[in-house]
Amino acid sequence: MTPTAASAETAKTLAAGAPFLIVMNAGSGRRQADATRAVLERELGAAGRRFELRVVDDPRRLVGVARETAAAACAQDGVLVGAGGDGTLCTVAHAAHDAGCPFAVLPRGTFNYFSRDHGIPADLDQSTQLLLDARAYPVQVGFVNGRMFLVNASLGLYPRLLEDREIYKRQFGRSRLVALWSALFTLLKPHRHLRLHIDHDDGSTTDIRSSTLFVGNNRLQMEQIGMPDEARALEQGLLVAIAPRPVGRLMHLWLSLHGAAGRLSDSDHVVSFTFERITVMHPSKRRRPVKIATDGEIAKLKMPLEFHVSDKPLLLLKPEPTVAEANRS
Repeated sequence: MTPTAASAETAKTLAAGAPFLIVMNAGSGRRQADATRAVLERELGAAGRRFELRVVDDPRRLVGVARETAAAACAQDGVLVGAGGDGTLCTVAHAAHDAGCPFAVLPRGTFNYFSRDHGIPADLDQSTQLLLDARAYPVQVGFVNGRMFLVNASLGLYPRLLEDREIYKRQFGRSRLVALWSALFTLLKPHRHLRLHIDHDDGSTTDIRSSTLFVGNNRLQMEQIGMPDEARALEQGLLVAIAPRPVGRLMHLWLSLHGAAGRLSDSDHVVSFTFERITVMHPSKRRRPVKIATDGEIAKLKMPLEFHVSDKPLLLLKPEPTVAEANRS
């Protein structure tokens, strides 16, 4: 049975009149929050559906507000909704996953990989309308040392790239062009290579030396960088690990261009494998903290790092399978 067929059989229909409890990160500005509220009042109000919008002005409060709102959604047989980019959506989705309530998204970010992969419209009016008649489907999520990720997790050069990108965004605004230029500048800076020892769930081991270890959980992202086999593996309940071999700065830039052109699988300078669970540590077994990026949010976690597919899926409101597949972009 295909994953799509399995999802169709296990789709959950919401309770009639289920309320929507929406958590939005105001980091993108008060104007966007006001615009979101106006659309919610117009679309949900016209349909007679109850909703509550909780705007979080301090990012440090996002986790707490998401958990409180998830508990309220469960108590009311409602839906927890995240409004924002992939990082915000991951935080709110983690709260929904822990609480066991359905989750929905209103994409408001730059790349919106999670929503795009599941065929959820980027247009705010359309994604709000989707809330009214969508069913909840089980979708795969990954974890690293208790931190959930919807799209990807990484250590090494990639978290540094994200930190630099935030600096450039604060200076020049949030856009894909700014993100691209900041990535190019970061790749041309000196960087060190990590030595990593990886234990696989089948008992085998791998030792790698690389500037970064990237773990993907997003078909669209895998397809865009030119790794279709790995994208298909995600549909089979696996995660994908990607690590460039030790190369210089110019080769790193060349690999990035290959990825941007959708041809990364053509390169001999990249190692990749699929897995359900791996444990990553330094060969010396040192337990010092390392920077980890999960869906663009950076934290310090102690080695060893355990990456795995969650046994429990996230219940996501999304279009019917055939529509979702047609909408993917």
